[in-house]
Amino acid sequence: MIPRTLFSAEHELFRDTVRRFLEQEAVPYHAQWEKDGHVDRNLWHKAGEAGLLCSHIPEAYGGMAADFLYSTVVIEEIGRLGLTGIGFSLHSDIVAPYLLHYGSEAIKQKYLPRLVSGELITAIAMTEPGAGSDLQGVKTTAVLDGDSYVINGSKTFITNGYLADLVVVVAKTDPKAGAKGTSLFLVEAGTPGFDKGKRLEKVGMKAQDTAELFFQDVRVPKENLLGQAGMGFAYLMQELPQERLTVGIGAIASACAALQWTLDYTRERKAFGKAIADFQNTRFKLAEMATELQIGQVFVDRCLELHLQGKLDVPTAAMLKYWGTDLQCKVLDECVQLHGGYGFMWEYPVARAWADSRVQRIYAGTNEIMKEIIARSLV
Repeated sequence: MIPRTLFSAEHELFRDTVRRFLEQEAVPYHAQWEKDGHVDRNLWHKAGEAGLLCSHIPEAYGGMAADFLYSTVVIEEIGRLGLTGIGFSLHSDIVAPYLLHYGSEAIKQKYLPRLVSGELITAIAMTEPGAGSDLQGVKTTAVLDGDSYVINGSKTFITNGYLADLVVVVAKTDPKAGAKGTSLFLVEAGTPGFDKGKRLEKVGMKAQDTAELFFQDVRVPKENLLGQAGMGFAYLMQELPQERLTVGIGAIASACAALQWTLDYTRERKAFGKAIADFQNTRFKLAEMATELQIGQVFVDRCLELHLQGKLDVPTAAMLKYWGTDLQCKVLDECVQLHGGYGFMWEYPVARAWADSRVQRIYAGTNEIMKEIIARSLV
């Protein structure tokens, strides 16, 4: 395999720390969390103490001011171990940047240190029962009333939604203005009128606390508006490349782990008197997957280079998200096939990874939307 050159010795030391933390604090409990429908809240506190959360946040707000490669390490190690219940990346790399980039100084001082420590768990509420990838179709409203905004509406498929203490809510402040009428608000759990629905029972990612959220006359102070009213859609578009990058990183890491599990299994499992890995069909399938994943890893690393330079554009991030998650699903399906009947047993990590992978082509914008974004950049 081509050596990766992005990571310094410090990054690799951090990788060792992350790997040990996850193997001790998450791997032994993840199966139970899948039954519970959410991870243990104490994991977030421990992760904060270990420096796994919001490492990019400036030191003034409790972070390490680290580069994005530290986040990459966390994403890759979670993917490698199949710990899909752990919503650290959404918290650190998707929600926290909205507070850092668009929040007032008071907002930053109030919330960011608690995000870094794991005291607060965060979510972002975009998707609605009638609006998914089409964010301009959001129906949730926020009406200014004196010194407060009053929010009404509902959200669904919200990652970290059940445990979330703080939610970035996408709402319309001017329903007639289309994209220019969209704004972002911070809503704390426990605010009157803000209710969490049941944890949603999903095909995969069973330990991830995906939930419905309901807002009925939820009153939040004007200060909880992130940035300017009407700029929410623009803010979302600015931050989505990093979100899609995180999905691509995790997709390739997960698929690489599945390939390794499959290599191990096919070397040990025998049929007709020889190892499954000795059959030409198996060897060719393994060769194809290894080659495609190597290509995928090179693309991930190039996108990371661009992102570190502030040059990762929307179409390129869309390419990575679409192609990487399509490849992930393809590889997982092949790996299940090479495991035979055992590949369909929940006790095998490849089965869980296969079930977990399917949603990757849907969330953070469906892959069909990704192709539309790419196509628009070409014509």
